[in-house]
Amino acid sequence: MTTAPDRAPNSSVLPAILNRWSPRAFQPEAISQEELLSLIDAGRWAPSAYNIQPWRFIYARRGTAEWERFLSWLIPFNQSWAENASAIIYVASQTITLSNRTGEPSPLPTHAFDTGAAAVLIQVQAAHNGWATHPISGFDHALAHAGLELPEEYELHAAIILGRQGKLETLQQDLQKREVPSGRNSLSTVSFEGRWNPSKETNMDE
Repeated sequence: MTTAPDRAPNSSVLPAILNRWSPRAFQPEAISQEELLSLIDAGRWAPSAYNIQPWRFIYARRGTAEWERFLSWLIPFNQSWAENASAIIYVASQTITLSNRTGEPSPLPTHAFDTGAAAVLIQVQAAHNGWATHPISGFDHALAHAGLELPEEYELHAAIILGRQGKLETLQQDLQKREVPSGRNSLSTVSFEGRWNPSKETNMDE
């Protein structure tokens, strides 16, 4: 599993959250459908406005008939490392719902927020279970949307690359230097009491 023991040594954040980071080195290892679904199941339990649960996760596993098709939608850079992963999960959400009041189609303003929360839970569960994940937006959204046969009212947000973390040496030389957990902006940069106060912003935490 991914670990980042030096990422924030004095933090009180749960280790399962701190240890989640996004490597690109994967072992070319298969994952069973049962195990993959046990990770996706974590996403079902995300909070959802009006309990609409707009998220949809469409996946392909390494070694199956769909694998190369799912991989082909990624930009070449992402294909170069994701080809060693165990699964690709495309993340989509329902953007329109039927109004309880009128029965007519109505925009669902929280669809992206809810689906992002569900996607994060999958990644945290994966890290807890010994799998690494790397979410990406670098793919041909139109081709993937058509290839997944998503209805028009569904928006495609991202893909989660999932697998066992591999050795650094399996990556191209230029990627090896980037294969470390990244830091985060300081708490004072992203949170304010009462109102927006950009003057309080500081540098990224070490």
